[in-house]
Amino acid sequence: MRVSSPRHGLSTKWSRAISWNFVPNPVATIFTCRANEGTAPNADAEPIGSGRCKASPKRVERGWGRGVSPVTARQRCHQFERRGVHIMEKRRIVVGLSGGVDSAVAALRLKEQGHDVVGIFMKNWEDDDEGCTAEDDHRDARLVADTVGIPFYTFNFVKEYWDHVFQHFLQEYGRGYTPNPDILCNKEIKFKCFLEKALELDADCIATGHYARVRFHDGHYQLLKGVDPNKDQSYFLYTLGQRALSKAVFPLGELHKTQVRELAKSAGLPNWDRKDSTGICFIGERKFKDFLQGYLGTKPGDIEDPAGNVVGRHDGLMYHTIGQRQGLGIGGPGDPWYVVGKDTDRNVLLAAQGKNHPLLFAPALSMSSLTTCSERPLALPHRCAAKIRYRQQDQACTLVAGAGEGQWNLVFDEPQRAVSPKQSAVLYDGDVCLGGGIIDQPLAEVPAELAERVERVPTR
Repeated sequence: MRVSSPRHGLSTKWSRAISWNFVPNPVATIFTCRANEGTAPNADAEPIGSGRCKASPKRVERGWGRGVSPVTARQRCHQFERRGVHIMEKRRIVVGLSGGVDSAVAALRLKEQGHDVVGIFMKNWEDDDEGCTAEDDHRDARLVADTVGIPFYTFNFVKEYWDHVFQHFLQEYGRGYTPNPDILCNKEIKFKCFLEKALELDADCIATGHYARVRFHDGHYQLLKGVDPNKDQSYFLYTLGQRALSKAVFPLGELHKTQVRELAKSAGLPNWDRKDSTGICFIGERKFKDFLQGYLGTKPGDIEDPAGNVVGRHDGLMYHTIGQRQGLGIGGPGDPWYVVGKDTDRNVLLAAQGKNHPLLFAPALSMSSLTTCSERPLALPHRCAAKIRYRQQDQACTLVAGAGEGQWNLVFDEPQRAVSPKQSAVLYDGDVCLGGGIIDQPLAEVPAELAERVERVPTR
């Protein structure tokens, strides 16, 4: 991991231990405000990083000084918040600046709250790759740091990203599956490599522009949905455990996207009207299929209908997703054709006519690699809700043990459309993200013994 030179006239000489000599020694400074008169105390702790409290600083005594860890201090803050007093400590926070408006406003809010803020651009892809927007992103991130008035550095995670994210992405796509690299990037890069490097540099925590929230409740940290239902990004963060959540701050969790734009514009941020990025970060503006073919080539095969008739040809299973309509090249009369499955053993793409063809729906799925944000096992069977893709509405379901070790099944109240292997199924209890796992395959029917276990679980 390489570090670029700093900005704002700070010393360009970093020690071999890469210590932050340019930031004053941390002081346990707490911002306090009195609860609204006549209101009952909060039942739960206020989400961390909401930044709602702005008042005069007060030096906290009785051991809240340098000898107390940030996590302990935050827990003590929540003890006061439960009594209706909102407390926010001043911390040294490293913000991941992507060049977009969300991370820019995250840095702005933290700076306005009085924290020691440092902006970091994570370089995860080589700039000389045609179509990559990293150079433009880096420029915008630097301009944001200048405008907000914070130091700016670049961390180079190109090797780590290639080894821990992109190679896995290629491997799974080469097998005909469609994994989500953004989830793996959050797990392996942003909340692992980036977090560890920030802590090595004496940061208290890290912040990103994700629309999500964290709170300390019942002895552990919880990941909550962002309040904007159209931008909630907890789906991409479900792999975060207790250590990562205890060090994470999401300043946008209590905001809607329209508010973020307004804040950016009023503050004069140079990227306030920048278009939101979509799709996979390392592909940029290129066509997805063209990008993948540069690494995986083609693997032609037949397209078959449910009766086994060959109705077309494909260039590779990896270039198609379950539920896809466009790009199949199948003409003829009747309803449009949709991808309903993949036979990876025969390299055959399965297609059927009609958006609501029965083969597109499954009453249950099998999953593996289940993780929980609390790092506590869920009692099975467990009644909850789930998303099998980003921005899907919560779907009522029951989590039960699967057939083998490390296997689980999700049985839905209503059949789900386009269940895609190697995507993630993320579990929720209201606004609380419980965790999730990797989808192995859809289940065409619910086995009798599985249905019996589900029926015994009371509906909330």
